[in-house]
Amino acid sequence: MSIPTPTAPSERAPFMAASAGPGSGRPIGGVSHVAGRTDSPLLDATIPAVFTDTVNRLGMHEAAVFTSSGLRLSWHELDRRVDAFAAGLLALGLEKGDRLGIWSPNRLEWLVTQFATARIGVILVTINPAYRTTELEYALAKSGCKALVQAASFKTSDYLAMIRELAPELETCRPGALRAARLPALRSVIHLSGNAQPGMFSFEEVLGFGGPVQHMRLDTITHSLNPDDPINIQFTSGTTGAPKGATLTHRNILNNARFVTAAIELTEADRLCIPVPLYHCFGMVMGTLGCVTKGAAMIFPGEGFEPGQVLAAVEAERATALYGVPTMFVAMLDHPSFADRNLSTLRTGIMAGAPCPIEVMKRVIGDMHMRDVTIAYGMTETSPVSFQSAVDDPLEKRVSTVGRVHPHVEVKIVGEDGSTVPVGEVGELWTRGYSVMSGYWDEPEKTSESIAEGGWMRTGDLATIDAEGYCNIVGRLKDMIIRGGENIYPREIEEFLYRHPDVAQVQVFGIPSKRYGEEVVAWIVPHPGHSTSEAGIQDFCRGQIAHYKVPAHVRMVESLPMTVTGKPQKFLMREAMMAELGLEVEKTA
Repeated sequence: MSIPTPTAPSERAPFMAASAGPGSGRPIGGVSHVAGRTDSPLLDATIPAVFTDTVNRLGMHEAAVFTSSGLRLSWHELDRRVDAFAAGLLALGLEKGDRLGIWSPNRLEWLVTQFATARIGVILVTINPAYRTTELEYALAKSGCKALVQAASFKTSDYLAMIRELAPELETCRPGALRAARLPALRSVIHLSGNAQPGMFSFEEVLGFGGPVQHMRLDTITHSLNPDDPINIQFTSGTTGAPKGATLTHRNILNNARFVTAAIELTEADRLCIPVPLYHCFGMVMGTLGCVTKGAAMIFPGEGFEPGQVLAAVEAERATALYGVPTMFVAMLDHPSFADRNLSTLRTGIMAGAPCPIEVMKRVIGDMHMRDVTIAYGMTETSPVSFQSAVDDPLEKRVSTVGRVHPHVEVKIVGEDGSTVPVGEVGELWTRGYSVMSGYWDEPEKTSESIAEGGWMRTGDLATIDAEGYCNIVGRLKDMIIRGGENIYPREIEEFLYRHPDVAQVQVFGIPSKRYGEEVVAWIVPHPGHSTSEAGIQDFCRGQIAHYKVPAHVRMVESLPMTVTGKPQKFLMREAMMAELGLEVEKTA
């Protein structure tokens, strides 16, 4: 099946808005309401259709490189593995609409599973590699996974031991015939271990299960798929309550992948280094799926992020693009081998996943040669990107904003009274368009709480939009600090503290105060070999920022609590700080 590939100019057009008006990316009527360009139409296609088109165009070109294992695959070779595994899943009894979980770090099997499940309409449930037993049980049971593909272990996690704890029936059951009391929907566990495991299939075994009948069914099933079919469930890593399964369609993630990579002008000549985790949208949508829409080679430096490994992979594979969250870029810039690496092939990439400090962005452009690097902003529930800077945006805009609204996406900034705020004022960012998820899996009430009337997704992020349509994320609704009646946005203080020569990473948050309602706290990770003090940081702030923004408490820490995707967990910092100061800790629900 062939899907027309738009030319580069038409794909870049949405990021080059000039005059105000509908779809220009600029606010209309003086209020913070913007709409993306629509002159480059949405793809009305499925993931396997676009994957097949790329294979047909670029079959012998390199598709994927796993530098730690030495594996290299052309598009033709990847296609053969995808079809073999898809046929094997059919032989195991999986059908369109069934759910298959994947619990693994970045490996070739992850990539194959992603496109094999899409080939036959099986919904891929991506499970955080950091999950432990309780979280795994919740994700598998909530989504009703019929099969699970899992690694043997990763870092300190013994995946095989954890699945056996949840399903002790594996010890005595026949592979593919699991009947587990705690996981009633699960039938097959497919492991990536090199050794035989009781009650489980190996990945290599499943690759060989499909016979002529299953292979003949593949095209029939693919042609029956609809772009609006759900194809991915991603559990959000929220800071309160149980994770929710954002349900995404072919149309959602395929189009977002296409527009994200169009913004960095990715082509089949590019080689994208992907150190971000595949279980998250950054890896599997903006990364792998984005490369499929352009035919760019995918470079995976390791199973997890290790800065020296990434730098070595960029140099050895002559990567032209690199993805990462700000903390990853900080780690690479501060790595002892950084000065010895030739990174001159780099041109572009994306920083996302958390607010990008201005000083870090400047170093990435100057020291890593990523002159065309962009900032992207979004959330899992919006596939994920809603705003992105352009490669030809002025430097000041690329280091101080998250760019302008994406094509076919509409955004408004909403005040406390529910009205759209004037340009430049702070409010909650709401977004709608093709990218909004179909809902939270089996959670209609949670879905209706998050998606307002008219299809508007409430992001929970505080933002402003300027007269040119550039967006600035100033914090989370729940993270805003109110001290003595003054609204304080942590991002503003964080950006200021990054100017201090000793500060490598910083997070600012609020804790309760009897006198002021809340007080400002800063946790700081110093650069290697640097040191500073609470008094030194406070002196640095005085006279430079308003007195009420000066942190009342400063702590130097070795690391910050983060999610796997690099998002700071301020609720953990807040709880730790309150415990240290003897304040009553309000545990998250």
